[in-house]
Amino acid sequence: MDIGYWIVSLLAALWIMLPAYVPNSAAALFGGGTPIDLGKTFTDGRRIFGDGKTYRGFFGGVLSGVLVGLIEIWVWSSFSLTALPNQTILSVTLLASGALLGDLAKSFLKRRLGKERGESWFLADQYDLVIGSFLLILLVYPQWLLENITLPVAVWIIIVTPLLHRIVNIIGYYIGVKDVPW
Repeated sequence: MDIGYWIVSLLAALWIMLPAYVPNSAAALFGGGTPIDLGKTFTDGRRIFGDGKTYRGFFGGVLSGVLVGLIEIWVWSSFSLTALPNQTILSVTLLASGALLGDLAKSFLKRRLGKERGESWFLADQYDLVIGSFLLILLVYPQWLLENITLPVAVWIIIVTPLLHRIVNIIGYYIGVKDVPW
């Protein structure tokens, strides 16, 4: 495998994950309002998700990810970008929704472990969106996942996700949409 193969695999990884990467940042921008858990606690007495997970953030994030995916679909078909994976309306919807469902699942687990809102949880904070989006797409649209997530693409996703996560969170902190830079 030459360097060109790895570069195309990196571009494919970013292309595939863009509808999953965008929702978390968009949720922070659109967030606020009514918490998804409506302020309720779980059987352990702790909040189910916490105040940081709101309906407005969730739906704003998912819609932003889907919009980015629809732009990808248009660009792919308009410019015949056959070297990149072909996104579909279903794939981008599942990637965007799965990313935030993974984030919700992580928040639920963080509350069970006694971690506070904004408290860092190494690896879980970086990969929740990948796990959530891949699990949802695997359940609903497995053929798309198996056709598009090759080993080199998966390796790039594993490498790039925590780097992008850190950069975006630092930016979010400095522009005032995140309380902590992680």
